[in-house]
Amino acid sequence: MEKVKIAIIGAGPAGIASAIEAKANNIEPVVVLEKGETVCSTIVKFYKPGKRVDANYREKDIKPIGICSFETETKEEFLKRIEDWINKWKLDIRLNSEVTEIRKTDEEYEIFVKDKPEYLAEFVIIAIGIFGKPNKPSYSIPEELKNKVFFEPPLEIPENKKILVVGGGNTAAEVACCLCEVNDVYLSYRRPQFFRINEINLKNLEEKEKQGKLKLLMATDIEKIEPYNEKVRVYFKDGKEDFYDLIYYCLGGTTPESFLRRIGINFDEKGNPLIDEFFETNLPKIFLVGDIAFKQGSIMKAFNSAHIVIKRIKEKYLST
Repeated sequence: MEKVKIAIIGAGPAGIASAIEAKANNIEPVVVLEKGETVCSTIVKFYKPGKRVDANYREKDIKPIGICSFETETKEEFLKRIEDWINKWKLDIRLNSEVTEIRKTDEEYEIFVKDKPEYLAEFVIIAIGIFGKPNKPSYSIPEELKNKVFFEPPLEIPENKKILVVGGGNTAAEVACCLCEVNDVYLSYRRPQFFRINEINLKNLEEKEKQGKLKLLMATDIEKIEPYNEKVRVYFKDGKEDFYDLIYYCLGGTTPESFLRRIGINFDEKGNPLIDEFFETNLPKIFLVGDIAFKQGSIMKAFNSAHIVIKRIKEKYLST
């Protein structure tokens, strides 16, 4: 695994600003992990050509406190600004690097990219924004099945149900093993063998199958699903059909809240992640910046949160 001082998850404005603030304070190495193919992907995808990019949203008097600042400009001007900053500060940005798991070791955090441990980081700054979403199958999901078909692991375990879990990664394996203790569980994977899951999960799957607690449906691909008498009717591409009470798709991707909960970050009763005034979570040395920290903020607030976090890291953890 590659060792870094700070792993920044997300290459939007908050993530870019965090990397710049870190480098300006001689905190290195810093790596920025972005699941998409571009930086600032929300602006790239959802802003029309020539659209105005505002420094502030609703709040009008937020002044810059750190290095990153700008006045209202067009989409193209803002993206050029970001590109210039990346080049000026020689930021290490890894595109197509979706972080799927963060696990605490003795003194550091293991960062998993696409279910594989790739980095060891002393500090983690999460800047993933609020627009993440789980991957879904190519076929349509009938509206009538919205309470029977799910795209995130369950927060509460159902009981005495016939359940189909779809996917071949660690999340699919963990969900299947968790559910199979009190349910009749089937795990469908389109490949003939697993190649993305770790040894522990693979061993657990094999043991559960030997115990008769779950059934592995290898090399199976789903053609479509439809409602049928309070159940989900599943049509497989090999011509077979079956009926299930519930389906859990584990195809990668996640909502920001689900990701944060999964790695162990606590939330308040309103569904907001618990952070202190320096944006540090209940997990020591893991910080949130940008929209993920204050739901719907502005780019200037994102820039300022990056400055506050790096200043805190330096003063609390790195001062001698």
